[in-house]
Amino acid sequence: MMRWIEIGKYQRGLLFRDGAFERVLGPGLHLTFGSRTRTRIDVVSLREPWFEHEELNLVLRSGALTGALRTIELTEHQRALVWIDGKLERMLGPGRHAVWNVLHEVGVDVVSVRDLRLNVADPEAVIRSGVLGEEAEVVELGDHEKALVRVDGRIAALLGAGLHAVWRVGREVAVERFAAQPVVFEHGELPAILKAANADQHLASTRVDVGSVGLVYHEGELVARAAAGLHAFWLGEGQVRTVHVDLREQSTDVGGQEIMTADKVTLRLNAVVTWKVAEAETAVTAVEDYRQALYREAQLALRAAVGTRELDDLLADKEALASEVEAQVAGRATAFGLQVTGFGVRDVILPGEMRELLNRVTEARKAAEASLVTRREETAAMRSQANTARIFESNPMLMRLRELEVLEKVADNANLTVVLGEGGLADRVVKLL
Repeated sequence: MMRWIEIGKYQRGLLFRDGAFERVLGPGLHLTFGSRTRTRIDVVSLREPWFEHEELNLVLRSGALTGALRTIELTEHQRALVWIDGKLERMLGPGRHAVWNVLHEVGVDVVSVRDLRLNVADPEAVIRSGVLGEEAEVVELGDHEKALVRVDGRIAALLGAGLHAVWRVGREVAVERFAAQPVVFEHGELPAILKAANADQHLASTRVDVGSVGLVYHEGELVARAAAGLHAFWLGEGQVRTVHVDLREQSTDVGGQEIMTADKVTLRLNAVVTWKVAEAETAVTAVEDYRQALYREAQLALRAAVGTRELDDLLADKEALASEVEAQVAGRATAFGLQVTGFGVRDVILPGEMRELLNRVTEARKAAEASLVTRREETAAMRSQANTARIFESNPMLMRLRELEVLEKVADNANLTVVLGEGGLADRVVKLL
């Protein structure tokens, strides 16, 4: 049987014979021979960009349409966004696809659904086109909104303001929204959230040590007091600054300054002041550096107190000096949020000549004191002997007892023969051997 088939300018004919693809027929009038069951010509239009045919794979393998068709092959985890003449037409799923590129400008973006989010140059245009369908979770966030994305129950990422598409092919996606104002972010799973891949793009974190407090300032205004532990703040919501203040008792050495006493003696003093922060907000706002301010006040107070004292008075009562300085420093420290708990003078360092002079004075004083004590002891001993002699003189029997005591002591250390008579014992004692 003979047939005539006309193929238009923007058409092509696909010639199949005995079920096998034979060739492509161009525009014009074509004569075919044979029965319809053995010979078949399928006319396709080039104006329709999508080349869809039940024998697509057979036609593509032949290579007859190479150059006229753009072939797209996608795996199970791939999708293709097809742009026709600058307009996004559709998203293609797994398999083999073909698009005519004779009459159209064709662009193809192949994306992976294994990625968390749609990764293209203009994701918002793709999302608003609606081609993603049910394969993606669309999340739109305002200027002051954030979102936490969980995939199969695990924390995956944080999202900022804008339009986002999260692939949910083969997995369960959950989105938790947050307001980014106030800037302090509190969450029971904060450590895990901070480990998310893009957490550092949306959150800043700080850790406050035990015994300290963190003052959180947003655009210069105090918005929170952070206790010991881990804390996080949203980025992109203005300047956020955290000031760490140690609330534990501390000590500051005040040393090495030369001071002149009231009697014109130049000396150096080393002191120590113990203190702690009582009002953290005042400490960081009243002065630029509260530690340096306290050090300066202690220096000035110490200089003023020493300047009103003579050297002897200062050395005799350093505790009074310390008490005066502590009271003066404590009053000033309160103004910038500190509490002074103690002040002590550790060392008083004199010039070399003054040390030698004081050593000589001290040596002379101690020698005089020692001589006086010796004379007092000698006088007391002589007075005691005189009193004893008067007692013995008035009472001979006591004298006799005293002689016997002496004899007993001598007998313990030597062999004696003692002859007693009417005379005194001292006259009768005869030493033999």
